[in-house]
Amino acid sequence: MKILLIEDNYDLAESIEKYLSAEGYICETANTVEKAIEKIELYEYDCILLDISLPDGNGFTILESLKKNHKQDGVIIISAKDSLDDRLKGLVIGADDYLVKPFHLAELSMRIMAVVRRRKFNGNNLLNLGDISVNLIEKTVFFNQKPVERLSPKEYELLLFFMSAPKRVLTKSTIAEHLMGDHADMFDNFDVIYAHIKNLKKKLKEAGCMGYIKTIYGMGYKFEIQQS
Repeated sequence: MKILLIEDNYDLAESIEKYLSAEGYICETANTVEKAIEKIELYEYDCILLDISLPDGNGFTILESLKKNHKQDGVIIISAKDSLDDRLKGLVIGADDYLVKPFHLAELSMRIMAVVRRRKFNGNNLLNLGDISVNLIEKTVFFNQKPVERLSPKEYELLLFFMSAPKRVLTKSTIAEHLMGDHADMFDNFDVIYAHIKNLKKKLKEAGCMGYIKTIYGMGYKFEIQQS
């Protein structure tokens, strides 16, 4: 899952980024309103962590920009201000949650997952499509109630990305951006993406799961639900 952390405290941003990266998230950062708006206009995020007090303006400006552009990114405000007015204003404009500093990083991670579950998976911890099921808390995958073994973090994230958008054609560039974040632009070709998709298909096949991920030639890939 891809996270945008908007925070101008370098030490805190580094700590959050390090923790979330270890949890398997792709974590990008911005430390000003200008940089944050530039990123959210170019990319989509599963969740945005938004500090209200930024050097060049107020974080509520970013929330208003998201709403104006009909963006569907989840938003958690992280603020040193435990103000009821700020909480209410943030929720009215479009934030999903409000977390007061200081906070435990484990709690932040769980709140991120809660926001993603609500927005993408109807609040469920267990995602079922066809005969594939994914436990979002334990990050385990099953086919016909039998575990799909040895998925790497990238392969798990790729499968979840496909399952979050069934029947939608995902281009190679969209997949690269989701899996690699800012680093996607560094690659001259999509060989890394091809490798991840090939390995994911192979491991699903070994578990008896075939045909869910379709290649749409000249366009990208699509996840189609198969009924047994």
